Amino acid sequence: MDPFFVIAVLLFYFLLLVGISWITSRGADDNAYFLGSKKSPWIAVAFGMLGDSLSGVTFISVPGAVEKGDFSYLQLVFGYFAGYFVISEILLPLYYKMNLTSIYSYLGVRIGPKAEKTGSVFFLISRLLGAGGRLYLAAGVIHYFVLKQLNIPFSISVSIIIILILVYTLKGGIRTLVWTDVLQSGILLLAVILSIYAIQKNMEIGFGEMVSRIANDSNSTTFFWDWTQKSFFFKMFIGGMLTSIAMTGLDQNMMQKNLSLKTLGEAQKNIRSFSFVMMIVNLFFLSLGVLIYQYYAQSHIPLPLNATGDVIPDKVFPELALNHLGSFAGIVFILGLTAATFSSADSVLTTLTTSFYIDILKMDQQSRSEQEKRKWRNGIHIGFAIALLLVILIFEAMNNDAIINTILTVAAYTYGPLLGLFFFGILSKRKANDSLVPYFSLAAPVICYILSMYSKSFFDGYEFGYELLGLNGLLVYAGLHFTSEKA
Repeated sequence: MDPFFVIAVLLFYFLLLVGISWITSRGADDNAYFLGSKKSPWIAVAFGMLGDSLSGVTFISVPGAVEKGDFSYLQLVFGYFAGYFVISEILLPLYYKMNLTSIYSYLGVRIGPKAEKTGSVFFLISRLLGAGGRLYLAAGVIHYFVLKQLNIPFSISVSIIIILILVYTLKGGIRTLVWTDVLQSGILLLAVILSIYAIQKNMEIGFGEMVSRIANDSNSTTFFWDWTQKSFFFKMFIGGMLTSIAMTGLDQNMMQKNLSLKTLGEAQKNIRSFSFVMMIVNLFFLSLGVLIYQYYAQSHIPLPLNATGDVIPDKVFPELALNHLGSFAGIVFILGLTAATFSSADSVLTTLTTSFYIDILKMDQQSRSEQEKRKWRNGIHIGFAIALLLVILIFEAMNNDAIINTILTVAAYTYGPLLGLFFFGILSKRKANDSLVPYFSLAAPVICYILSMYSKSFFDGYEFGYELLGLNGLLVYAGLHFTSEKA
């Protein structure tokens, strides 16, 4: 594929984002940057959250993982659906009742200032590591298949991507992101559908036969009942529910757009609609994965393997789309990957800025002019862009996928303390010892990480999966409970 043609397509896509940013960011003040002036349409937020939830890693990894994991991922998605109900009926009413901009302000009111700062710091670390890892993996695909052919170093490739994201997010904040995410979610969804169509066309089968092949494939098995395995239904369902509560409902990055809606009713309608769309889109991703492996087998194309002869799941889809399905499929793949990557990374800069600005620096409580606030806001925004770039370059220097996956797993564990802190605030009437919050919040993820590493030895073959997030939160909750006093 001609790299110059791909770059031209990407530049056109970027110009669309800049155009949206120019229109939406005019006259943006603190209220517009943080909450979109409370004028965001709920249907735009619901659709835009799709791209925010499905990162470039999801775009690549979910189809690629079908060979080993079958449709077991769908069990997790069912759990997401239950978690979104909790967000809609419990968390959103709380956030709207307190008129929050940063959701971690709730911890400051309910438990104390150290709890607020702890929640914010855990969010900052989680999102910085998570966004850095996801952007590294997605940018690596674009670099390897496109920019590397022009002898452009990886560091330059990533720097360009970060600068492009910075250009259209710096001024408008949430007001801009609501609408750029609509564009990116639309392109992402279209890319999945067109990728399925491209494979169907190359396999020379009809729509009915395609559906039949997917349904009857051995990799379409969905439910698993061996309780010792990670894929056990109840592990994944409960883990999915807790994951969606923690990584959506207790995550500033996901909640800030919801808080930009006019009313609680619109925010609840947004989450309910989003939960249905997520189930459908993930079913498309898994179906795409089945078709990809069927095409490899039918066309006798060798699967990408590592040194030990195992399939490399994250290279299965890129290899097929960029080297075997023709230019149309290649462009669709690049656009889908770019949309997923930009959508999951651009909002991170705005929400990291929000949490640091409000929870750490307390700038919203200071008497400063709008011009001074804008300077601070822009400085923090740029600072996090540089920090994100450094995280990605560190991942590249490691040059070890196993280490990167471990770091991403650790980043996921840091949502456990947020789960424990918020659940204690909501479910308990006792007064927590605020000074102990940082210690419990540090200890719980470490204990859970050790358990995950040695669970087979400790528990006679039992493997911890997504339920570890719940245990993480439970440890924090227990620590707060046993050191608390009656209110």
